[in-house]
Amino acid sequence: MPVTLKSQQQIEMLRAAGHLVRETFEMLRDYVRPGVTTAELDAIAEEFIRRHGAEPVYKGYIPPGHRTVRRGEPPFPPFPGSICASVNDVICHGIPSPRIKLRQGDIIGVDIGLRLNGWIGDACVTYPVGQVDARTQKLLETTQECLRRGIEQARPGNSLRDVGAAIQRHAESQGFSVVREYTGHGLGRNLHEEPTVLHYDEPKATLRLRPGMVFTIEPMVNAGKPGTKSDPDRWTVRTADGSRSAQFEHTIAITEDGPILLTV
Repeated sequence: MPVTLKSQQQIEMLRAAGHLVRETFEMLRDYVRPGVTTAELDAIAEEFIRRHGAEPVYKGYIPPGHRTVRRGEPPFPPFPGSICASVNDVICHGIPSPRIKLRQGDIIGVDIGLRLNGWIGDACVTYPVGQVDARTQKLLETTQECLRRGIEQARPGNSLRDVGAAIQRHAESQGFSVVREYTGHGLGRNLHEEPTVLHYDEPKATLRLRPGMVFTIEPMVNAGKPGTKSDPDRWTVRTADGSRSAQFEHTIAITEDGPILLTV
C-alpha cells in the first residue's frame, strides 16, 4: 500500500488527537505509584479519554493480519484494555490486570491510542515507579535519547534507514539492544497505515521522507539481548532473557522544515 500524504488540515486534526494523548499521560503520571494495579490505571485512562470526547482505539482491537480466522486455528483475541501496560520485562502489548500491582523500583510502559473526531493519536511513555536503580535509569534515559535521535533524522530527503540507524547506533553505544520485531507505523484515520518504521539499520529501508508523511517512531530498547517471546495470551511480548525493556513513542509529521511532534 502506498503512503498517504496528509494535508495541513488533516495534520491539525491529528495534532488535536495527539494533544489529548499527551494530556492523558500527564493526568496518569500522578497515579503511577506502588500499590496501584495496571487495571486501575487502565480504568482511569479510559474514563479521561471518553470524558474528553474520544474513544480508546486499543480496546477490542485485532491486528489486521489476524482478522481472518485460519482453518484449524482459534480466533485472535481482541485486546481487552484501553491502554497497553507493560511492566519491567514486558516489551509491549501488556494487558492491564487487577493482579498486576506496581512495586517500588518497577518501570511501566504505557501505550495510549485514541480516536478524536475520526483521527488517531498514539504515543508511549515508560514511567519509573518511585526510585529505580542506576541501570534502569540509564535504560530510560537511553531510550528517550534514541527517540530524540530518530526524530532528528526524520527530515525530507532522508530515508527511513537514517531513522533506524540513528536509534540502533545510540542504543548499542550504551550497552543496550533494540527490538526488531515491533515497529513504528503510519497513522491517520486508521491506527496502522504505511509506512513501517524500523528502529534499526536496515539497508532495504530506502523510502525517502516527504512532507505530509505522518508516522510513529517508538523504539523498544532492552537492557539485555534483543530477543522476544510471547505469552499464551497472544498479546503480551517479553524479553527472551528476562531483562527489562523501555519504550518511548511520538507521532510526527514531516514538513518542509523538518519533523513536528503531534503528541506534545
